[in-house]
Amino acid sequence: MNTDATGTAADARPWGTVLRTPEERFARLPGFAYPPCYRDDLAGYEGLRMHYVDAGPADAAVTFLCLHGEPTWSYLYRKMIPVFTAAGHRVVAPDLFGFGRSDKPADDAIYTYEFHRNALLAFVRQMGLRNVCLVCQDWGGILGLTLPQDLPGVFARLLVMNTTLPLGQSASSGFDAWKAFVAANPDLAVGRLMKRSTAGLGDDEAGAYDAPFPDATYKAGVRRFPELVMVEPGMQGIEISQRAVRFWSEQWAGQSFMAVGAQDPVLGLPVMAALRQQIRGCPEPMIIEEGGHFVQEWGAEIASAALQAFGLSADAC
Repeated sequence: MNTDATGTAADARPWGTVLRTPEERFARLPGFAYPPCYRDDLAGYEGLRMHYVDAGPADAAVTFLCLHGEPTWSYLYRKMIPVFTAAGHRVVAPDLFGFGRSDKPADDAIYTYEFHRNALLAFVRQMGLRNVCLVCQDWGGILGLTLPQDLPGVFARLLVMNTTLPLGQSASSGFDAWKAFVAANPDLAVGRLMKRSTAGLGDDEAGAYDAPFPDATYKAGVRRFPELVMVEPGMQGIEISQRAVRFWSEQWAGQSFMAVGAQDPVLGLPVMAALRQQIRGCPEPMIIEEGGHFVQEWGAEIASAALQAFGLSADAC
């Protein structure tokens, strides 16, 4: 895809104008020295480039597929990736279109539930991933929890954090407030939000969350995600989410591990308790009392506990 000096593709049909964040924005990412990997051959998304991290042995028996949500990117997993790779496993962490180093269509209307979900399905298929542990939170779960039903034999484990499967009603009053906040702030200050939401997050780390978005034109995906959550009957994705509930409650036979940031006002303990009831065989959750919505910021502790629970820690391998 041809881009001008600002990283803008002026004619990238059928996606309209597509923005590509300049690489220099990612020159200093504390705790995240992974070389960027890209795919521009996803079926149905030709002409769009998706970024992903691919760390650990390419021939590892187990792959941890880490899916981020709103308004973050694969940088959110910087504290979990080293734990997984130190135990000999592979980690693949893509950036959804509109986020991170991935391409960003400038038209808000491009971003739909099916646009994102189908891109993830294409990514997993074309990467040829097998024996996967799905690691998900926020929109990474809203989308990711629907993938196994259409990718039989791919997923063997689940590590789920602060997320939900929306079925046509609001998850919480906290979500309603969040949706209104984003609507009122179309140029959402992502780094400031992350710092306010995560105690101890440094200025440089907050800056890494700002890096994908030079200005408001790059934030179409950020603006759209709250509008796409299926909080009203008839919204796109409800039927798929219903199928996912049936899959997890009736068909899932893999290992599960749940971690919950207790301070999350949007998708906290009550929401996660309901989700646990939908996941067949899901054990009692690991509760991070001081953790908020972005509980991956406490990720080293979570990743270590999950590996122990799965029997995949370095000592067990």
